[in-house]
Formats: sequence, structure tokens, C-alpha cells
Amino acid sequence: MKRQQKEPNTIVKKQEEKIDYEVYCQYTRVWIPDPEDVWRAAEIIKDYTEGEPILYLKLEDETPLEYRIGPKDNALPFLRNPDILVGENDLTALSYLHEPAVLHNLKVRFTESNHIYTYCGIVLVAINPYEQLQIYGEEVINAYSGQNMGDMDPHIFAVAEEAYKQMARDERNQSIIVSGESGAGKTVSAKYAMRFFATVGGSANDTNVEEKVLASSPIMEAIGNAKTTRNDNSSRFGKYIQIGFDRSYHIIGANMRTYLLEKSRVVFQAEDERNYHIFYQLCASASLPEFKDLALTSAEDFIFTSQGENIFIEGVNDAEDFEKTREAFTLLGVNDSNQSSIFRIIASILHLGNVEICSERDGDSCHILKNDPHLAHFCQLLGVELEQMEHWLCHRKLVTTSETYVKNMSRKQAANARDALAKHIYAHMFDWIVEYVNKSLHTSSKQHSFIGVLDIYGFETFEINSFEQFCINYANEKLQQQFNQHVFKLEQEEYMKEQIPWTLIDFYDNQPCIDVIEAKLGILDLLDEECKVPKGTDQNWCQKLYDRLSSSVHFQKPRMSNTSFIVIHFADKVEYQCDGFLEKNRDTVYEEQINILKASKFQLMADLFQDTNKDSNISTSSSSKSSRVNVRASKPTPKVPNKEHRKTVGHQFRSSLQLLMETLNATTPHYVRCIKPNDEKEAFSFESRRAVQQLRACGVLETIRISAAGYPSRWTYPDFFNRYRVLMKKSDMTVGDKKLVCRNLLETLVKDPDKFQFGKTKIFFRAGQVAYLEKLRADKFRSACIKIQKTVRGWLQRVRYQKIRKSAINLQRYGRGYMARRYAEQLRLTRAALTFQKQYRMVRERRDYLKVRQAVVTIQAFTRGMLTRRIFQEFLLHHKAMIIQKHVRGWLTRRKFRRARNAAITIQCAYRRMRAKRELKQLKIEARSAQHLKKLNTGMENKIVQLQRKMDDQTNDLKTQNEQLVVAKASLGSEVNKLQKELEMMRSRQGDGSQLTSLQDELEKLRAELQEAHTHMKKLEEKHSNEKMGLEQRVEELDRENSMLKSEKEEMNRRILHHSKSTEDQESSASQSVGRVQAELDEERLRYQNLLREFSRLEQRYDNLQEAKFQPGHKRNNSTQSSLESDSNYPSISTSELGDTDDAIQLVEEMGVEKAAMDIGVFMKLQKRVRELEQERKRLQVNLEKMEDQVNCKGIEPKTTSEQESEDLAYNSLKRQELESENKKLKNDLNELRKAIADRASQNSSSNELQDGYNLLLGQLKAANEELEVRKEEVLILRTQIVSAAHQKEETTNQIETNNVPEWTNSKKPIDKEEAVRAYHGLCESKKLLEAQLQSQARKHEDELAAFNTQIELLKDDIEKKQEMLNHTMSLSPEAQVEYSVQQEITRLTNDNLDLKELVEKLEKNERKLKKQLRIYMKKVPDMEVSLTAASSQPTKAKPQLTRQVTVQRREKDFEGMLEYYKEDEALLVKTLITDMKPNAVSATVPCLPAYILFMCIRHADYINDDQKVHSLLTSTINAIKKVLKKNNNDFEMTSFWLANTSRLLHCLKQYSGDEVFMTQNTAKQNEHCLKNFDLAEYRQVLSDLSIQIYQQLIKVAEHMMQPMIVSAMLESESIPSLAGVKPMGYRNRSSSMDGEGPGSYTLEALIRQLGQFHSVMGEHGLDPEIAGQVIRQLFYSINALTLNNLLLRKDVCSWSTGMQLRYNISQMEEWLRGKNLHQSGAVVNIEPVIQAAQLLQVKKKTSQDAEAICSLCTSLTMQQIVKILNLYTPLNEFEERVTVSFIRNIQNRLQDRNDVPMLLVDTKHTFPVLFPYTPSALSLETLHIPANLSLDFLTRV
Repeated sequence: MKRQQKEPNTIVKKQEEKIDYEVYCQYTRVWIPDPEDVWRAAEIIKDYTEGEPILYLKLEDETPLEYRIGPKDNALPFLRNPDILVGENDLTALSYLHEPAVLHNLKVRFTESNHIYTYCGIVLVAINPYEQLQIYGEEVINAYSGQNMGDMDPHIFAVAEEAYKQMARDERNQSIIVSGESGAGKTVSAKYAMRFFATVGGSANDTNVEEKVLASSPIMEAIGNAKTTRNDNSSRFGKYIQIGFDRSYHIIGANMRTYLLEKSRVVFQAEDERNYHIFYQLCASASLPEFKDLALTSAEDFIFTSQGENIFIEGVNDAEDFEKTREAFTLLGVNDSNQSSIFRIIASILHLGNVEICSERDGDSCHILKNDPHLAHFCQLLGVELEQMEHWLCHRKLVTTSETYVKNMSRKQAANARDALAKHIYAHMFDWIVEYVNKSLHTSSKQHSFIGVLDIYGFETFEINSFEQFCINYANEKLQQQFNQHVFKLEQEEYMKEQIPWTLIDFYDNQPCIDVIEAKLGILDLLDEECKVPKGTDQNWCQKLYDRLSSSVHFQKPRMSNTSFIVIHFADKVEYQCDGFLEKNRDTVYEEQINILKASKFQLMADLFQDTNKDSNISTSSSSKSSRVNVRASKPTPKVPNKEHRKTVGHQFRSSLQLLMETLNATTPHYVRCIKPNDEKEAFSFESRRAVQQLRACGVLETIRISAAGYPSRWTYPDFFNRYRVLMKKSDMTVGDKKLVCRNLLETLVKDPDKFQFGKTKIFFRAGQVAYLEKLRADKFRSACIKIQKTVRGWLQRVRYQKIRKSAINLQRYGRGYMARRYAEQLRLTRAALTFQKQYRMVRERRDYLKVRQAVVTIQAFTRGMLTRRIFQEFLLHHKAMIIQKHVRGWLTRRKFRRARNAAITIQCAYRRMRAKRELKQLKIEARSAQHLKKLNTGMENKIVQLQRKMDDQTNDLKTQNEQLVVAKASLGSEVNKLQKELEMMRSRQGDGSQLTSLQDELEKLRAELQEAHTHMKKLEEKHSNEKMGLEQRVEELDRENSMLKSEKEEMNRRILHHSKSTEDQESSASQSVGRVQAELDEERLRYQNLLREFSRLEQRYDNLQEAKFQPGHKRNNSTQSSLESDSNYPSISTSELGDTDDAIQLVEEMGVEKAAMDIGVFMKLQKRVRELEQERKRLQVNLEKMEDQVNCKGIEPKTTSEQESEDLAYNSLKRQELESENKKLKNDLNELRKAIADRASQNSSSNELQDGYNLLLGQLKAANEELEVRKEEVLILRTQIVSAAHQKEETTNQIETNNVPEWTNSKKPIDKEEAVRAYHGLCESKKLLEAQLQSQARKHEDELAAFNTQIELLKDDIEKKQEMLNHTMSLSPEAQVEYSVQQEITRLTNDNLDLKELVEKLEKNERKLKKQLRIYMKKVPDMEVSLTAASSQPTKAKPQLTRQVTVQRREKDFEGMLEYYKEDEALLVKTLITDMKPNAVSATVPCLPAYILFMCIRHADYINDDQKVHSLLTSTINAIKKVLKKNNNDFEMTSFWLANTSRLLHCLKQYSGDEVFMTQNTAKQNEHCLKNFDLAEYRQVLSDLSIQIYQQLIKVAEHMMQPMIVSAMLESESIPSLAGVKPMGYRNRSSSMDGEGPGSYTLEALIRQLGQFHSVMGEHGLDPEIAGQVIRQLFYSINALTLNNLLLRKDVCSWSTGMQLRYNISQMEEWLRGKNLHQSGAVVNIEPVIQAAQLLQVKKKTSQDAEAICSLCTSLTMQQIVKILNLYTPLNEFEERVTVSFIRNIQNRLQDRNDVPMLLVDTKHTFPVLFPYTPSALSLETLHIPANLSLDFLTRV
């Protein structure tokens, strides 16, 4: 290794032996020096040849420039990097590595992209933004945790993660060195690094060490930070914090070391600066009651806090910061008394500064005014004597070998002594606080490793530099040396690892400058030597420096000063003023003042100064000046000076710095260089001159120079192949070895072999070679574009030529066609003339012929008509005569028949009257008997029905007869007219007298009948006219009402329109309020589930502590103690204070969120109390009913006559009640059937399925009616029996009473009356029953009629709709009609297709179900055979008989769905079903089989009313499930299995609880299986909470399995091959953390396969689809969060190609969701931000229209996320355009109105509240089969 000393203020540009002048050609861009901007961009406008003195350039503003080149002027300018490399994350990725490239890259990233972090090799460059950024939240920590350093964007968290990972992997301590000048952000960076370690490496126990480590920051900032001109929160001391870790890499403690506190700030501040923050915080809180004794006022009233003339900091509240400081003190264990003592000391320092010292007249002495209030407060606060302090503030003691003197001090000396005392007190208090913080952070556990965070001052240079700046720059020299050596070492290791030939390069070594400072007879040695001289002065020391160090190149003497010196540091020349060096190095304070403080009444004050070994040098030197001396009489022996007293400040600082360097050299360092961009503290303002000074000072450019000297650009072989394969030939692509392909390509492209080297895994390039390759690649693309353009232009010309040629051919064709058409037209005209002549001649001849023919036909027609009329006249006369004869003969025959019929009727009536009298007499006799009454009652109903039907038939006949009468009247009227005419004709022809008279009589009769018919018609007409008038009046009234209604309707419409806006506002407000209430409900549910998660975590921690505590032995619980109390932290009967989760949610929704937000514990206790009171009320009610029954029984017993009669009566009453209940049930079934018919008829009125369903339901209705009739008859019989039994009872009582009375002679007559009365009553009752039946029948018919009417209305509506459709269709044009009909047909076919699909799905589902059942039954057959053979071969065990309650069952031999077990078999049951259960064991059976078996056991325990058994079984079940899940906490299959079983057990407890809410979907058999004795609502709550905990564990396991796959699958894998591009990478992509490590790459198929596995496992285990959908929704949220967070933190993936890949991947995920029918689960909504981010990467980003489109598109992204993606967007080649700053500002302005949460990253730990919907099982318990492989033979089927 060679070391070389170079000028620090210049960057040496290492010219190669042979300069490539061809690069300096036209259009090449370069950097030239600039006095204002340091470097300025320019472009070469003329090719440069070697030896020319002038380089012709053009600036960015088109200004020409002649740049002189020569050995005396300037060298060739630096070349600019391609635009594609500008803005890189790592500066070492730049092709040209030099100062302007580094400065420009940092400026672009900082000002345009707002990126404050940039890598420079192993250094993280952090630029202070002077603005709060949302990039330090916990979600950002989680995003960087576990990631490789080169995978994410630069960040302080990435450096901290790298240190943490290397500590765990290499078993080596780490250090993070944060440096920079004041105001650059060192303290903030160190604080964020410690926050990262506290979050990632949290303590494993409850000591909360990480919180204490973070709490030390506000304390140290309060007592060690102050406002300066450069920084509002500048650290005025250096600190090194060691964070200790155990073997599990959890924080166990910390330790802090401080360096060089700026004590002079306590007594002096420059203009616009402040003292330490604690002084102002205490003054701001002086009004608090506990600080009244401090006598403090505003900070402006004290000298030590008002010298800067500004006691406030903008945006800082000192009072609030003081509260944080006090909280930090409390958290670190500083009690109130010590805090009070600290604040007393701080207040006393302020009062000490206000003590006024007055000079005497002689000027050599001074005094303090009597009754000085500040001195009194100072002494009172510190508990010291006022007189002594007043005396020794103005005097000093001189001790010689012989005597001791007391000397007066001048006013200046006394003021200096006072200030020294104040500084000394503050320094000791600072050290005490640091020591106390270290004690509180100390741990007794063994520290395995540590990470140190060094927050130390950067290089400083001011106009006046003193001792503090000298020490600071000395420390930076040491750190820079360590940094250079480490960088050189890493560079060498990289080359060695890749087996690259290593040639030693020169690097800057600052050891000579360090020797000037710390070597023997160096600056510090000479300073200590001068301090030992009694009369040493700063001038003498400065002269010694001139004499001894003038020969060193790093030391210079100023020309114009003899009291200063210059040291040439690595960063800059610094001139130091010698004044005050000796005094600050001695740190003198007088012993007398310290002794007074040692005698303080307050313990803390006395303790600060008891250990004199830690004091500074106490001056005992004498003064050369003569003054008044008081000689003491005594002669004390002088004290032996302690060795520690001779240690100066410089010596102590050098020792502590040496210890720090040893610590850093023993660790792996990580560097953070903080840069201050401007001195005005403007946000995101970059001053190049200030930045370049700091870059030169912090060693960043030295790192660049070392890298540039070797091979700075490095590519892996696959990345190089993917990037530059466009430069390869097709034959090279066929070679399988990519290394060989890359080697051949480079040897072809780059002729100089020294420009590159081939390593094991990477290719190393010299500076500028990557830019050369990029140029070749761009040229290749450019030539390809030219070739494409050439081809396209040729194709366009060919297309144009072909169009012209085609046009010419068309013109020729049309011309020739025109000529041919003209010739054809002439031919057609000639032929037409001939045709016209022919036709004309033909028409003329035809007209003549037609005239002759028409005349002949007319003559024939008239002749034939005359003959025909004569024949018809004769026929008509014969016909009329026949009609008259027919009517006369008919009248004579009818008269004869009427006479015979009347005689027969008279005879029949007489005979029937005689028969009726006989039957009436017989009926009267029979009516008195009961048997007749029964028959009468039996047939009465049928008779009534027949009468009703006969009445309906008669009404119909009447209607038809009326119609026939009208028709007959009309026919008679016409016949009368005809007869009159015939009569007149007959009179004229014949004169027969007898016939005439008879005909006249008949005519009179007919006239009379006709008159009657006319009168009847008049009456009907009058009636009709009256009705018509009434209807017309009614119509007029209806018209008036209609007009009124129309007016009212218009008025109401106006009102509705008027109030529509208000109602819409009310609806919107109501919907918003509903949304708010729903959101609050979700928040409450989420809070409850978070509490459950925290409870489970604390329970897990408690179990871990218990295991750790009782690990050596085993402690048995008390046998009487419930296992539920010991294992599950539930009360003895479970958490009785809690209700059911669903019930609680319902109560919250009813009461409102605000009322339900009370204390949940109190609410649950009240709920428990209410349930207890309700149970007590029920118990009292039952007792009361029992007592009433007993009283009734006692009152009835005397009245009963015989036991047999009472039993019969009871049996009859019970039978009657049962039949009535059956009757009600049948009526309900009938009503339901009717409703079903009506609904079905209203839904589908025209389908064939309707007719089939209607017939089926009609048959069921008829069967129900028949059964109803039978039941009614039974009821009638029973009632008559009851009535007869009651009457028999009365008769017996009457007989008993009449036995004592003499019998009357005529006793038969009253008995007949009684029988008649009873018969009458029975008849009345039967009449009532018949009336009720008739009414029910009438209602039934009315209901049927209403149903038919509704069906008719529906049909009418359907017809109207079809008519409207037909009218609409007819109104359209023919084309539109066709189109419309096609659309209608398509719609109909689509609906039919959907219906068929649904039917097919149902059939397939049934088929799968039947196949599954068939498989189950096929598996049951061998099991049954095995069980039968085992039962026949082995004798059964003899067990004691179980005691059961005696119950009456209908079918004792049938299985009722209960399982019985012995109490001693409970542990075996739990072990078999839960502890040892494997999901594969029950995979082929019914899903959730263990849950069903457990519930069947619970049912039996409830059946036998054994509460202890129920409690024990449920408790053991819950504890066993918890233990199984704890044991398999990383097994997704086991967690899913028990989530399904726990939720199914919860649903079973609800389904069979007996609550009506849960019984609506049960079958009758399932309702019979409900629990009878116990209410298990409290256990339902316990199971609900357990289900939530299992669900959370399931999500945790699934996310843990998917987390390493998400980023690789969504962002990194090439789902679309050859789409992604590769860009040059920097040093961080070659970080050591990636060597031999890093997860394997996952593809999208692997991620989808994993999701499918999760879904299939949940489906196999029988998990409810709703819960499975919620799991998938949560997993998709995790995919969205991780993908989006990585996208927001990685610049390399923010490109167009990544957006295309991401959109394709998301579409595949959506396709998977649709394939699994999960698209309605809300998962797509959760990935909407990623979808919009992918679209944002793909859309245009140039114009204002693009900005508007982006704002409307990205609704799910926040403004910070949109701006971040736009800032990160990186083109992959030169043909893409970057997003301009103005476009991003335009986006920000447009999004200002959004009310987004200021959030950059998505919370990855967010969990949606889970809902367990009630899903009852359709499985009947009695059909459940238990397989034999479960070994549950001890269970008995009941």
C-alpha cells in the first residue's frame, strides 16, 4: 500500500497515460469550472484534436464559449454522464466518477426528486431537507426490516438494517458513524437509527429497554443541545451510544459516552444563539406550583440566557418540550426528589449569572452588594452559606510552602471565577445525568454483541477558531484516517474476492497532519507543557509552536499575526487564535468555592463534588501582580497534588478519542455523512458551493477517487447480458454460457484489455467504459430506428404508387365502360321503336273485337234474367202457404198437450202430499232420538255444500234463461210481423171464414203477448235509463273528482319538486350518518379484536414466563381448581361477564356507538345481573304455577265422584287439545301452500313449470283438505262425547239428589223435555260448527279467487307490456324492427341460458354431493365389516351401568344424535379428538367432524342435566385447542382445521340453543335436538373470542409464508419475458449482505399456487366460505401493502416495463379470484392502489391533460404516494422521457384540495375486523357416522 499526500482543496484528476481525444467530439457534453455554481454544463460544438489550445463550447443558454486548454491554463474538462445515469441511487453507478458528476447527481435527486439520501459506495449521504418528511414511520421501518441494502432506496433505516444483519450473521460488533457540520442533521439521523434498533430488536421481556433508550434522547437534547446560527438544535457535545443485544439479538441495555461538552456556552452565547435548551424550558414552566421556590422569571431576565438577544425558536414550545423531558426522566427512573434537585441546580446557575460584582476604587478588589437577591436565591437553592459564598466569590487563597494567603480579586477576575464556577457546576451535573442514564440502561444480563451509534461534530471552520474547534477538527482527522483505511480495505477485498489483479493505488493519508497535533512535541504536548509553567501564556505557547513545527507541511504561520497558527487539515486550512487556549485547557476553578459546594445541605449537590479525583485542575498558582495580602497565623501543610489534577482537557480528550478509535477499529463501521444544503435553512434549496465544501470535508469525494482509480463500474454477467445483448450477433446468442458470450462481446467491442476485467461473478470496468457501452447501445438503437424508418417510408411510397396505378386502371375501365354503354343504348332504342309499333297495331285490333263481344253478352244476360224471375215468383207463393199450414198444426198440437200435462200434475201433487204427511210423521218420531241427530249432523255439511252448488247452478240457469228470453222476444216480434203480412195476403186470395177466425184469435193472443213484452221492455228501458242517468251523474262526479285530484296532484308535484333538494340533502346526510355509525361500529369491532390479539399475546408471554419460571420442576395444580382458570384465563364458568359477540354487536347498533362506548366490563356485569334476575323471575313463576295447581287439585277433589270418570275426562280433553293443535298446524300448512301458489303464479305465469308445480300443490291442498275434514269430524265426535259425559254426570248427581225425594207419578214428560233440550243444544253446536266450516270454506274460496285475480292482473300486465312492445316495434323502421327483435331474442336467450346454467350448476352440485356420499358409504362398508368381525371375535368390556334419568321417548331404539361417555374417559376423548387429531385423519369424512362429535357429547350431558360434565368438557376442549394451536403456531393446515371446527362448534351451540333467532332455518328434527337444560351463551362468547384469536393466528401464519414471495413475484419476476430492462448498479447492489444470502426468486405462479393451496385447505376443512373470503381479502391487502411499499421505496422498479409487468400480474390475480368465485369478497378493492400505481407508471406524464387524467385516475393513492412514484419514475433507455419538475408541481397543485391522510406507506400490520356470520348446518346429527379409525369405541350412541 502506498500513501500519498495531496492538496485537500483540489480534486486530483488522474489522467491516464493515453487520453482518448476521440471522445471530445461535437455534441459531447462536459463540465467546466464556474466561480458561482462551482461547475457548469456545456456542450462541444467543434471536434477537438490533440494539441489545440482552445475547445469551442456552447453553454446551456446557447452562449458560445472558448475554453482554453494547456499546461498553464486548464486540462481537458470532465465528461458528463448520459442522462439515463443521472439521479442514480448510488454515486458509484455513474460511469464518469468525478466531483461535478457527484454534485450534479446529488442536486438532481435533492431538488427535483426530493430524495435526501444517496449512497456513495459504503457511505450514506444525507442532505438536510429542513422539512418534516413522512418517511420515518413504523411502516417504513417494517418495510426496510429484513431487506438487503441494495434492494431498497437509500435510507438511514437501510444502513441500520445492514448493521443489524451483519451483527447477527458475522457475530461482530457494529458501529454507525454519523458526522457532518452543525445543522446537517447528525442528531436526527442518529435518533432515527436508534429508533430502528429499538423497533426491530425490542426487548424479549417486559423491561422496555428500547423505550428507555429512546427516552434518553430528549434528556440529552435538553441538557446538551442549543440553538446556533447554523442549527436550531445543535448538539454541543459528542456521544457514542452502545446498544447491547443478547444471543437472540434483543436489546438488553445501552451505554453512553460523551465527548467535549461546550461548557463556555453556559456563560456566553453569540448573537442570535441560545444557551442549552433546559434553561429556557425551565423558565417557560416557572409558573407551575412546584417551581415557585426556584424564583425564576422569563429567560430575558437572566444574563446567561439573554446574551443572544432572542430567547425563542420558531415552531418550538419550550413548555411542551419540558414536559417531555420530565416524562423521560420519570421513564428512566429519576425520582421526583432528584428531578427537583436537578432543576434547583439549573435555576441556581441562572441566579449565579445575575450576581452583580462591584469594583472597589483601587480596581484590585471588588465586593458584592448586600442583600443581592440572586446570590441569596443561589445559596438557598444549593443549600450553602451565604456569607462564605459572598466572601470567596471576591477572594482567593494562595498556598505556599510556608504560609497561606488570602488575596483580593479584581472585578474581572471575580467575574471569570464566577463563570468558571457556573460552568463547573453544569459540567458536573451533565456528567451525573449521563451516569444516571447509563445506570438505568445497564443490564445484569450478559451482553453478546452491540451496535454503536456515534454522533459527533463535523469539521468546523469559523472566522475566529478557538480551542473547541481545534479539538473537533482533531477528532475529524482521526475519523477520516479510519474511514480512508476502511474504504481502501473494502475495495481491496472486493477485488480479491473476484480474483481481479490488484495494483496498489495511491490514496490520501492524513497521518502527517495527525502527527503535528498529537505526536511528541506536537501541538497538544506543547500546550500541556505550557500549562505546567507557572507563568505560561498563550503568546509564549504560540511562539513555541512557530519554533518547533514550522518545518511541517501541515503547519503554517500567518503573515499578519503572531498570536495564531494555521493547520492544513484534510478538508481545509484553518487558522486558530491562541487566546484562551491555556485557560480552556486548564479548566481552572478555585478550591474554596468547591469546598463550599461540598458542604451543601442537599445530598445531590454534595455528591457531585465529593469525588475530587474527577474534578478539573484546581488552581493553586500564584499571581505575579502585587496586591493586598492577608497572612494567616496558622501554617497548614500543603496538599500533595493528585496525579489526576495534572490531566488537562486536551490530554483527557486525546485519551477518550484514542479509546473511541480502538472501539471503532474493533467493529464493522457504517458511515453516514450529513450535508447542510444551505445556510438559510430553506426547504429543498441546494447551494452548490456549500455542498461541495462539505463533500470535500467528509470524505465522499475521496471514496469516489479511490473507486475511480480502479474499476468503479461493476456488472453481473446476467445483467450485462440482458442490457447489452442488442450488441450481440445472432450466432453469439446460441451459446449457452453467458459468461463466454459476455467475454466475446467485450473483446470485440473494447480493444484495450485494460479497460475491463472478468471476475468470478462480475465484470469490472474502468471509468467511462459504461458510458461508452451505453453510447454503442444507443447507436445500435438509433441505426435500428433508421432502418425501421427507411422500411416504413419505402412501404408508404409503394402504397402510394399502388394507389395511383389502381386509380389509372379504374379511370380506363370506366372510360371503356362508358363507350360500351352508349353503343348498347342505341341498340336498345332501335329495338324499342319496333316494339312500340307492334304493340299499337295489336291494341287497335283488340278494341274492335271487344266491342262486338260486349254487345252479344248484354243481350243474353237480359233474356236469361227475365226467365229466372218468373220461376222464382211461383216458388215464393208455394213456400208461404206451407209456412201458414205449419204454424196452425203446431198450435193445435200444443193445446192438446197442455191439457194432458195439467191433469197428470194434479194427480202427482195429491199423491206426493199424502206421502209427505206420512214421512213427516215418521221424521218427527225419529227427530227425538240421538242417533238421528248424529246422522243429521253428519250429512248436514254435505247438504249445505250441495245447496250452495245448486244455488250457483240455478243462478247460472237463470242467467241463461234471461238471455234466451230476450232472444225469443226478438224472434217472436219478427215472426208476428211476418204472420201479419201473410194474413193480409191470404185474405186477398182466400176467404175461408173458420180458419180466419181461429187465426184472428191466435193473432189477438199474439198481440196481447206482444203488448206484455212491450210493457216489460219499457220497464226495462226505464230502469236502464235510470241506471244510465245515475251512472252519467256518477261519471260527472268522478270527472269533477278527477279534475280536483289532477289539480292536487299538480300541486303535490310542485311541492315535491320544491322539496326534492331538501330531501336529497337529508338523505345524503342520513347516509353519511349511517356510514359514520357503520365506520364507528367497525372501529369498535376492530378495537375489540385488537384487544383480543393483545390478550392472546400477553397470555402467550405469561405462558412463556411460567414455563421459564417452572422449567426445573413440575408443579401440580390443585385438584379442586378449574383447568379453565389455570390454562385459559377464564372464570370458572367461562367469561360470564361477556355476552355473545353477535348480541353485543346488535346492542351496539341499537343503542348507538356513543352510548355503547362505555366501560365494557361494567356493561357486561350489568348484562349478567339482568340474566340472573330473569332466571330468578322464571323460577318464582314456576313455583307459583305449581302452588296454584296444588290449590286447584285440592278444590276439585271433593267434587269428583269417581277416578275412572276423571281419567276419561282428562284423556278426552288432552285428546281434544292435541287434535286442535293438529288442526292449527294443518291450517298453517294450508295457508303456506296457498301463499306459495300465489307467489309462484305471480312469478311465472306462462311457464310449463308453473302448471306442474300448481298441480302438485293443488294435490297437496286437496290432501290437506281431506285430512282437515277427518280431523273436524273427530273433533265433533269428541265434543259430543264430552257433552254427553258432562250430562251423564249431571244426571247421576240429579239421581242422587232425587233418591231422597218421593217419585212423581208423571215423570216421563220432563225427561222428554230434557232430551229435547240436549238435542237442541247439540243441534246448535253442530250448527255453529257448520257455520264456521262454511265461513272457512268461503274464506278459502275468496283466497283462491283473490289468487286467481292476482294471476289475471299479472297476465294483463304482461299482455299490456307485450302490447306496448308490439306497438313500439311497429312504430320503428323495418331495419330497426329487425334489430330490436334480434336484441329481444338475444335477451331472452341470455336469460334462458342463465337459467339453464343455474340448473346445470345445481345438478352438478347435487351430483358432487351424491358422489361424495357414495364415497363415504363405500368407505363405511369395510369399516362396518371390520367392526362386526371385531365385535364377534372379542368379548365386550363389562363396564358399570350409567345412571340415567328416566324419560319417555317415542322411539327408544332410534339414534337421537347424542354420544355418551364415562367421566373418566373425558381426557381420552379430548386427547383423541383434539390433541392427537390430524387433519388427514378425517379428510374423507364429513367436514368439521370433531366439532360435531364434541357437540353430540355436550348434548348428552345436557340431556342428563349434568352441568359439571358440560363445564368440564367445554373447558377441556378450549384449553386443548389452545395448546394445539400454540404447539403448531406456524402450521397453516392445523390452524385452518381448528378454525373451521371451532366456528362449527360455535354455530352448533347457536343452532341448537333453542333461541328462535337461530332456529328459523332448522328442520323439525333439528329443533327436536335443541338443548333442554342449559344456556351456553357465555361459552358461545368464549368460543367466539377463541375463533377470533385463531383467525388472527391464521392470518399471521399465511402472511409469514407469503411475505418472502410477494415482492419477488409481483415486481421482480418476468411474467412477460424480455420486457424488463436493466440499468447500471452501484456499490450497494454488491453489498456483502447479499453474498451467499438472499431469498430465492419466486414467480407469480408460485404466489398464485400458494393462494390456491390456502383456499383449497380451507375448503377441505369445511371453513365457512364467508370466513375464507375474509382470509383472502386480508391476504390481498398484505399483497397490496408490501407491493406498494416496495414500489414506493425502490427507484429501480418505477418504470414503464414494471408497470406493464405489474398490471399483467394483477390481472392474473383477478382471474384467479374469478375462478374461485371470490371476486365479491372485497379482495379486488384492496389491491386497487397497486392497480392505480401500475397505471400511473404506464400513462403519459407530459401535458396538463395528462395531469388531469392522472388526478382522476389515482383516487385510491394519496398525494404523497403519487408524487413519490412520479419522482421515482426512471427511464430504462434514452428514448424515454423523464417526468419534469413542473409536471410534478402541477400534480401537487391539483391534489391540494384532497383531504388525504398524510401517509406515504401503507400500514402492513393493519387487520380488518373479522365477522363470523351464522351459518347453520343442514346435516342431521342422527345421520352422522363416526369412522372406526378414530378409535372412539368408548362413545355410546344414544
